[in-house]
Parts: sequence; C-alpha cells; structure tokens
Amino acid sequence: MNEEKLRKILQALQDGKADVESVLKSLRSLPYEDLGFARVDHHRSLRRGFPEVIFGEGKSVDQIIQIMKAMLAQESDVLVTRIDGDRAKAVQRKIKRAVYDEVSRTLTVRKRKVSDKGKGLVLVLAAGTSDIPVAEEAAITAEMVGSRVERLFDVGVAGLHRLLSHFKKMQEARVLVVVAGMEGALPSVVGGMVSKPIIAVPTSVGYGVSFEGLAALMTMLNSCAPGIAVVNIDNGFGAGYLAALINQS
Repeated sequence: MNEEKLRKILQALQDGKADVESVLKSLRSLPYEDLGFARVDHHRSLRRGFPEVIFGEGKSVDQIIQIMKAMLAQESDVLVTRIDGDRAKAVQRKIKRAVYDEVSRTLTVRKRKVSDKGKGLVLVLAAGTSDIPVAEEAAITAEMVGSRVERLFDVGVAGLHRLLSHFKKMQEARVLVVVAGMEGALPSVVGGMVSKPIIAVPTSVGYGVSFEGLAALMTMLNSCAPGIAVVNIDNGFGAGYLAALINQS
C-alpha cells in the first residue's frame, strides 16, 4: 500500500464515505500479507517510499504471479529483477500489463506514471557493451524509484576519447552509476573528473584472472579517487536504488 492510497482511505473515513469496519478491512494486509511461501511487505512503500522488489531467480512462475497480484491489489508498482524471458512470458500471459525488458531481465508494472522525485539527473555509464545488462538493470531501477535517468554505454578506458566527449553531461549529473568489468578502472577515471557521488558496479565480465568480477571489485574498492561507493558484483539493482535515494535527498 502506498501513501496515496492510504490517504484516500483515511480521507473517505473523515468524510463519512467509509466506516471503521471497511477501513479496518483495507488495512488488514498491513504490515504484510502471508501467502504461505512469501510474506509480502505491503508496508514497505510507506516506510521506504518504494514497494518491495521481487527477486526473480529461484522463484517459480506461479510464485511470482501470486506475489505480483498481491502487490497490484494494493495499488503498488511492481519491479521483478533477474527473470528470464521464458518465465517472463508465462507471467505476462496472466498479468497483461507487465512489461519485460530482455536486456536487463526486469519485469515491471506501473500502476501510475512514475513521479520524478529526484532533484537532478542519474547518469548510468557502462564501460563495454557486455556490461549493458547490469547497467540497464541499474537504469530501470532508478527510473522506477523515481529518478530521471540517462545512459552512456561503451565508454570504457580502452578508448578514453569516447568518455571525454561526454564530459559536460557527466558534470551535469547529480549522481553517477559506473558499471565496468575486466579490470574495473572506469569509476576511478570518472571519479577524477566529477565532484558528484559515484556508485561503482563491478561486473563478472572478463577473462580468466578477472575471477568473475573479483578483479574489478578489488580495483573499485582500492580506487584512489574519493567519493566512490561500491556495490556487489553484477548488482545493478542495488546501484540504481541507491542512486535514486541519493538523488532524492
């Protein structure tokens, strides 16, 4: 349940258009709804400003559908992360409004136009084309949480001139999400060019000694450029969510 719906319920009670029993019925699902296999946190939007997010990996199609229906019944926007195309199509057959993005592997339902709660621009950069899936997950998450987002892809350090041509745009951004695999050097370079918070995202892209993203992670954690925070390997969702929160503060 979001703040807007709660206000309508309370306003109806105040105006005499609803009685106490009907209001109690509406509020019984707070703070969560027990589906047996999941306890859906309907109270999260009131606490955090955005509903619970469904992590798709490890969940069956039926479980995802039931959780989504429970959230939609409370007028919540829905974001499902890490869901493959086949399961997404199965969900869409039951929930027609669901929109699937195959690049980021996200499934979304927007009950209303997402308001721009941010004070500025969230800029998402991807070092290489292979990093785009994680970068898109970050971008879509930040948009769903309520930020204006722009993307700069394939601007890695192997061709630094590609990045430098967007210097003005980087200066305009309020928060930057920088996604990179291989040696993970891009956040350090960007950190030396801007005065805004940077959220670095290591990806598992790379050859053998990249150790499935550990090399990029260690580079980012050891960056000499100040103002960089690092999330987990391939965690575009966490980066996008944090960027949106910073942009709202």
